[in-house]
Amino acid sequence: MGLFDKKYCDICGEKIGLLGNKKLDNGNCCKECAGKLSPWFSERRHSTVDDIKSQLEYRENNRAAVEAFHATRTLGYGMKVYLDEDNNKFLVTRAKNLAEANPDVLDFSQVTGCTLDLDESSTEEKQEIRRDDGTIERVSFRPPRYNYSYDLFLIIHVNHPYFDEIRFRINEYEIHINGVGNMMGRDPKHMSRDLEECYEIGEEIKSVLTDVREQVREAAISASMPKVAVTCPFCGATTMPDANGCCEYCGGALNA
Repeated sequence: MGLFDKKYCDICGEKIGLLGNKKLDNGNCCKECAGKLSPWFSERRHSTVDDIKSQLEYRENNRAAVEAFHATRTLGYGMKVYLDEDNNKFLVTRAKNLAEANPDVLDFSQVTGCTLDLDESSTEEKQEIRRDDGTIERVSFRPPRYNYSYDLFLIIHVNHPYFDEIRFRINEYEIHINGVGNMMGRDPKHMSRDLEECYEIGEEIKSVLTDVREQVREAAISASMPKVAVTCPFCGATTMPDANGCCEYCGGALNA
């Protein structure tokens, strides 16, 4: 086939427009089908046609999970972490219309860890001086001064069939610290209130997700353990504790 021969999507069968082809390991995918994949998925070029079809089926099923999702808590700025604490689920999105965006809904138990990653870039600040011949030259300050810019990313590591991390920038806009010396060995969050606030939000999200993950896992382990009959101290009956650890006959708290 020639470079400009017509191509068809191996997922939906539609003709692919010029520059609209998204290559797969063993076929082609149109941009419409590619746009339905998870925003956290990054292995398209190494995926087969069957892999993509399987993910798109999962993504359609995810719509029901989004519809059933009821946020009890929201954390973050532009990109937000929504928690459904009643159902032990969460999602991450900047979209206001969840039904339209169809963000991936995950269980708290799928979280395997959280890390913060600070991205720093710098440029030297220079001053202009006029030479005796009238020319303008840009030269370094003494000592040198630098302008720094920062982006703070949160990485939520997850156990998921189509991606293993959710990485997003916490700050809405690039954070700048200007006109300072070399930052080596210095903590930039102590020099910028904006960056410090971003760290506070990142640490809060880390704490919430790791704490609820442990709670869910402990509850699952407890539920899987065999129950032992005990004698109720209130009514004297031999009983199996219910889900709340209470006597099945009189309702007395057996663990009190």
